[in-house]
Amino acid sequence: MSRIGINPARKTKTSYRPEEVTVAMLTYIPSLQGYFQHRLDVLKLSLASLIENTKSPCDIVVFDNGSCKPVLAYLRGLFRDNKIDYLILSNHNLGVEGALNFLSHAVMGSYLAYSNDDVFYYPGWLEEHMAIIRAYPNVGMVSGTPTGFSSETADQAFEKLIQQNVPGLKISQRERVDKWEADWARSTGRDEQEHLLAVQDSPHDVLSYRGVKAINSATHFQFVAPKEVIQKALPSVWSGNLMGGVVEMDHEVDAMGFLRLSTPDRVTRHIGNMIDPELQKEADHLGLTIKTSHKITKKKHWLLKIPGSGRILQPLYHWLFKVLNHLE
Repeated sequence: MSRIGINPARKTKTSYRPEEVTVAMLTYIPSLQGYFQHRLDVLKLSLASLIENTKSPCDIVVFDNGSCKPVLAYLRGLFRDNKIDYLILSNHNLGVEGALNFLSHAVMGSYLAYSNDDVFYYPGWLEEHMAIIRAYPNVGMVSGTPTGFSSETADQAFEKLIQQNVPGLKISQRERVDKWEADWARSTGRDEQEHLLAVQDSPHDVLSYRGVKAINSATHFQFVAPKEVIQKALPSVWSGNLMGGVVEMDHEVDAMGFLRLSTPDRVTRHIGNMIDPELQKEADHLGLTIKTSHKITKKKHWLLKIPGSGRILQPLYHWLFKVLNHLE
């Protein structure tokens, strides 16, 4: 006998209905050493802020790109405790572009709310993003961090919008917020003062339409977008790039005629590969206390005090990183 009875689910339907927005985070922490020493703490803070400060209905997906066992154990714990709706594990590192391509076709929501695993979410972040998407025509991406150089080379759609003389659309300029710019520079490993000097003559273009304000700028490390836009913006041919492809995605979204905008207030924030003490205090104030597992020190190692050592050690570090993480 090859069968016992009939599958009881044959004529039944699931009560589950996908939400309009799927929030998807890409994780990749191959070890807890070197560059990644504090990354599990960063991931914990990022996911804690996402889970706690996302009040609008959504499905939460985590796609892991081949992380180490402690990270996988943490993610499985969140899934087991119903903190996240989907957990997708890959034995292979697909890169950012490959993972985005996978997610844009896998999620069931109409909108993909994507982020890397080092983003801090403030209360009301999703509502602010969706308000812009619902108010403006032809929106391709909306981000929550109006900082850095995010749209200066991809703003054809914005220029076309200006030429259309849309009734009720107002455009003005405002100076950048130095505090936000300095935080972004620090979290991305840039010199704060050099970055502030670089952007001091580049005010933001501010749009106002149907009572909703937006900044002409978007980031690719965190955004909300119609998933069809991202599907079309990404290449259909496998590239194998680990870190590339996202800038090209920005340009493709723009070239297709879709606006790339940001919320006027900072409702998300880039953390980087360690938690800044100031951000930790802010997280504590919001009830997101994360117990860090490593003591952070900024004391320069004696090797780096040797003249010219940085020029030798930095290339060696990058080469060893590729070897240890099977990137070559």
